[in-house]
Amino acid sequence: MDREAPTAGTAPPRAFGVDTPRAFGATPALAQWFAVKAEQPDALIFFRMGDFYEMFFEDAELGSEALSIAMSFRGEHQGQPVPMCGVPHHSHEAYLARLIRRGFRVAICDQLETPEQAKARRASIIARGIVRVVTPGTVTEDSLLEAFRPAWLLALVEGGAAWLDVTSGAFETEAGADIPALLARLEPAEVIATDGLWPDATPATPPRDAPARLAAAFGVSTLEGFGSFSAPEIAAAAMVLDYVRATQNGALPHLMRPVPRGTAGVLAMDAATRRSLELLRNERGDTRSTLLHAVDRTLTGAGARELAARIAAPLAERAAIAARHDAVSHLSAQPDLRARLRAALKGAPDMARALARLSLDRFAPRDLAALRDGLARADAMAQALCPPLPHLLAPEALRPQNSPAAELARALAETLPARLEDGGVVAPGYDGELDALRRLRDDARGAIAAMQMELAQAWGVASLKIRHHQQMGYLAEMPAAAGEKLLRDPPKLAGEYAPQHRQTMSSTLRFTCGALADLDRKLNAAAEQAASRERAIAQHLRKLCLAAAPGITAAAAAMAAIDVHAAAAELGWTRPEMTDGVDFTITQGRHPVVEEALRRARGPAFVPNDSELSAGSRVCLLTGPNMAGKSTYLRQNALMLVLAQAGLFVPAEYARIGVADRLFSRVGASDDLAGGRSTFMVEMTETAAILNQAGPRSFVILDEVGRGTATWDGLAIAWAVLEALHDRLRARTLFATHFHELTALAGKLPELRLATMRVREWKGQVVFLHSVGVGAAERSWGVHVARLAGVPRTVLARAEAVLAALEARARQGGGALSDELPLFTPRKPEPEHPVLDALAEIDPDALSPRDAQEALYRLRALLDGSRAS
Repeated sequence: MDREAPTAGTAPPRAFGVDTPRAFGATPALAQWFAVKAEQPDALIFFRMGDFYEMFFEDAELGSEALSIAMSFRGEHQGQPVPMCGVPHHSHEAYLARLIRRGFRVAICDQLETPEQAKARRASIIARGIVRVVTPGTVTEDSLLEAFRPAWLLALVEGGAAWLDVTSGAFETEAGADIPALLARLEPAEVIATDGLWPDATPATPPRDAPARLAAAFGVSTLEGFGSFSAPEIAAAAMVLDYVRATQNGALPHLMRPVPRGTAGVLAMDAATRRSLELLRNERGDTRSTLLHAVDRTLTGAGARELAARIAAPLAERAAIAARHDAVSHLSAQPDLRARLRAALKGAPDMARALARLSLDRFAPRDLAALRDGLARADAMAQALCPPLPHLLAPEALRPQNSPAAELARALAETLPARLEDGGVVAPGYDGELDALRRLRDDARGAIAAMQMELAQAWGVASLKIRHHQQMGYLAEMPAAAGEKLLRDPPKLAGEYAPQHRQTMSSTLRFTCGALADLDRKLNAAAEQAASRERAIAQHLRKLCLAAAPGITAAAAAMAAIDVHAAAAELGWTRPEMTDGVDFTITQGRHPVVEEALRRARGPAFVPNDSELSAGSRVCLLTGPNMAGKSTYLRQNALMLVLAQAGLFVPAEYARIGVADRLFSRVGASDDLAGGRSTFMVEMTETAAILNQAGPRSFVILDEVGRGTATWDGLAIAWAVLEALHDRLRARTLFATHFHELTALAGKLPELRLATMRVREWKGQVVFLHSVGVGAAERSWGVHVARLAGVPRTVLARAEAVLAALEARARQGGGALSDELPLFTPRKPEPEHPVLDALAEIDPDALSPRDAQEALYRLRALLDGSRAS
């Protein structure tokens, strides 16, 4: 069917439930459009008309601009031309992806019947209706998804949150969530929230009967078997399920049971820490130059998503961390086993996402093949895993019960089409009836020849020919003499082969019979019957897969986990020794991201460094010039903690790490223009979060606290923050600073140790060694760094002169700068001055002009005499 225009007409829109002034007088097609637009006023409507999805009115204007396609005008409505643009339905996904990325919601309004069916029920127009609403958090098509990133749909209510991934079935909740931290951790594709709770979220409302609706969705009468949920968690979970139902035309994808995550057992990190450490995204917003990018050696999309989830939410329980380390150790020690597993993983399909499309009945033949091939690879991996094994490598989950793998292998053709409608999904020999229909469809000439031979033998007419006629279909023709003989003396045949005279011509007679009429019907209907039979078989296979969905989901998760463990073993790093204490000892540690960047650029080798923040030396005060590597060293140690508690190995010769409950990072500075906050305000807000939340099991890295304000204000703040971290919070802390005066605290704070970035000066040039040594920096080398940055020579020369003067004044213990801070340079008592005494005796109101002049001369003489002495 070609593009259908909204032809003129006066059919009343009330038949479609529309009774608005704007819809009055609409054609039947436009009346349907108004009806569905009323259902989804905030979405663009993809309105199926023949071979195109059309957009009308404001939708056409928005769609034309967003997709860079031409907008035309077709027909009129209320005396005005109708704006219209469209995209081909067979390639609409590419356009849909562009709209979703631009932030649009798109409602798919499809044809619910064929033109023949509409004609059969004597309808003037094809029935149409919304079959789904596509939003960023509910897409399932591979072309709209990132293979290596989950598509979380996050629901927020006051005091609770729930998030699910319709593409994998994962479903989790949390009570009392820190919303900014949760958003930074999940990076959701879409957020829905109760009114006013979070800006830019889609407004939503929890259902009144939230517990009952949530339980009914999983076919249980109570949620007690799933875990302990707070009322806000249940409200958020029910709200997100209702939202998915609304977008999927009442259907729900296959979902795992909701898991109440909370914050227990997970390393807590706020949004500022995640942004500072660039775990999943860098400051430019992409995934390059991040921790994930540096360590990712996974081979599957599911494995990459699992690795990202582990880095985003490291564990905080030593037993669970050790279990992951055991799996990585086992694969590190057995390279042959690791190679076999990775060979099976390479190119493995994404079973979780294929299962999601099957559950929504929005699948392609290749989704069935994904389960067939994925289960086959899972079985190969299970065969490779021989005991003894760590329990996270146990092969049982790779072999789901009631697996449809064997049936899928028998049923599916080796090469599959992109769409079910294209045919060729089912393998020959799987279904006898389908094979017969296909033979009839594909070999009509052979079927006719066979029928011709059968009738010639049965009727005794060797000259019989079967021919097709436009009006009468297939008929058996024979010469007039043979035909007249057949009429006079018909063979005694009963049933479908009994001849029936249809037409007499001048030289031929035409006959039919039940078998020939049946062949005629079969040939005409064979293609449709074959397609219908194939669809029925595909639905049968889909039901088999859905019946085994829990086992398939478990197998997909096990494959993803093994992919992560094997990828971690590929890095060749060191297993950290995890403790429940406050240990932190790193020998020859390296920054994973910087080292990877240097390797790819074929640059110099990364300079490794040690770190010691265990009991007795919990706080390290790090000094040194800019460009020497202070920030790199700080982040390096924080990333060591993240990697270790994520269950991965660390880039170091040795690591002993006590499990932390919270990680704080304040490295780097920027303002918040949208929020009206200066750089210093942002810095102080982040520092306040650390001072209010850190504890003895926390790990803190701080860079240049106080640098955003006046020198002595900043020094005073840094001094107080360092004392609080040491005395009150007792957190393991790396504290980098340019305030060299803080080094005086080394004699006052017993667990504070000094470290510095080593620098050498050679022939007037600064050489940064990028290594950490004991002690404090001798100078800041700021002018040298300015020279490296290309500051003009005249400015550098003036800066060096000013610096020399200031240093000379400081050595003499005088000058305005040394007088401004009483912490280190005690203020000397100033002697009384004769000029001041004489000035104090003068009463200005009692002086005449001549007396004032004389007093001024006297004061000047006293001043000159004081200077002379």
